[in-house]
Amino acid sequence: MSASAPPVPHAPDLDLDAYLARVGRQGSTEPSADVLRRLQRAHILAIPFENTEPLLARRTAAPSLQLPDLEAKLVRGRRGGYCYEQNTLFTAALRTLGFEVRLLAARVLVGARPGTVRPRTHMCLLVHVPGETTGHLADVGFGTPGIPLTSVPLAEGEYEQEGGHRVRLLREHTADRPLADWELHSLTPQGWNRLYGFTIEPFEAPDFDVANWQIATNPRSPFSQAPWIVRTLPGGAHRKLSGRTALTLTESLADGTRRERAVADGAEAVRVLDEEFGIGLPSGSRLLAGEG
Repeated sequence: MSASAPPVPHAPDLDLDAYLARVGRQGSTEPSADVLRRLQRAHILAIPFENTEPLLARRTAAPSLQLPDLEAKLVRGRRGGYCYEQNTLFTAALRTLGFEVRLLAARVLVGARPGTVRPRTHMCLLVHVPGETTGHLADVGFGTPGIPLTSVPLAEGEYEQEGGHRVRLLREHTADRPLADWELHSLTPQGWNRLYGFTIEPFEAPDFDVANWQIATNPRSPFSQAPWIVRTLPGGAHRKLSGRTALTLTESLADGTRRERAVADGAEAVRVLDEEFGIGLPSGSRLLAGEG
């Protein structure tokens, strides 16, 4: 993006005050790189990543990406969501504040074998700050520990995050690809972990309607098979509830300490979500690994 970027698209009607209260953000909201970083951090810490909607619907419906439904669920409903929900809501907030936002589609690289080409199923954002020539990669919806807690400039290099955590962006341009490929990596004790790859051509909301349906309803999708719920905590710590045949609650601290315990049944899972993740499922919900 450049300083001569086109006008900001019309922002949907978002209850900005309710959103800012939900994420606990106070202070200046003038569009700047600092406000973008702080708002991403606040959003990630306040609203957990969760895929319970496809499981509770038993693959018959995808979560709504309409803004009123997202506000009812993520802002007012003590719920979280996955990338399409989280980043659609975040986009509405950023555009309301005066940022320009471009929707990007990324290929998840975590766990991919060499040579594997995965579809573009992850939604992330390229954000333009008024008066700046370099865009920023922003993302509040990648449910993997080690994600950037704050936005980072779209430029090659390493970026230090809270608690000393480091991420990096790499760029590759080849003759057979008209646009450069970018990769986001996260540093772990075992080395650099590839998170996802993307290019910067713009996508539109209907593109993600299709991806959302595929991820939520395809019986081969991991998000339709088992819970994957992550709450990011300050300083690089996080909690995770996951499992295909049995549910496990994992808590990882910034110093590398890791604790795990089994979750006995669906009723306990609902209690854990309420007490440890701040997620209140609809009355009568029962969450079990493998259900969906």
